Amino acid sequence: MKYSIITVFFLVIISSCNKPESKSNLHITGNVKGLKKGTLYIQKIVDTSLVAIDTIEINGDSHFTSDLFIKSPEMYYLFLDRGVTNSLDNNLSFFAEAGTIDIQTSLDYFNSDTKITGSKNQDKYDEFKKITSRFNDENLSLTELKFNAYKNKNFRKVDSIEAKQNLNLKRRYLFTTNFALNNKDYEIAPYVALTEISNINLKYLDTIQKSMTPKIAQSLYGKKLIQFYKERKKQE
Repeated sequence: MKYSIITVFFLVIISSCNKPESKSNLHITGNVKGLKKGTLYIQKIVDTSLVAIDTIEINGDSHFTSDLFIKSPEMYYLFLDRGVTNSLDNNLSFFAEAGTIDIQTSLDYFNSDTKITGSKNQDKYDEFKKITSRFNDENLSLTELKFNAYKNKNFRKVDSIEAKQNLNLKRRYLFTTNFALNNKDYEIAPYVALTEISNINLKYLDTIQKSMTPKIAQSLYGKKLIQFYKERKKQE
């Protein structure tokens, strides 16, 4: 009996070692204009950490390619190691999905001067960020006004500004909720629910997770949203 268990154990190891690697279904092309030498890393979040899934050395030619296998549409990150500093401008996000995705950016404005094509979820995400940037800009302006009001000890004005900030936040949450519901057949829907409004009233998360199509519900972020909803429901 002991011998049989050991034999089965080694057969499992051998089988897993001989198992062929999954074929790539994601082809990434791109160009970092102005980059002559450096290292690019394609990363994704595993548990709570960014993990490199491909490394690309740039030496003279700023164009790059990568072939990967992706099980479900997921947010990936292109990190540029300049060999000098690891600023926030060295990392750009893109919503990866099976197919061909092209990333065009530049060395000087790596994170901001970016055009990404080939991903439907990325197109939707770009639309989302364009609107939410307005909420961000308004909040920054209000924060500056509130700081000056505190400085001048005008606490009545501080209260007024905070009320405007709360209204701005509610508007942002409402927009995000509607965005998720209107894009229920895209993986971006559960993604924004998880990353942008995870602390919203539970009934809204329930509405979003119930609205997802069966395909999206079985996606990476769809499953995460359903699990997150169940965990929050237990706590409330």
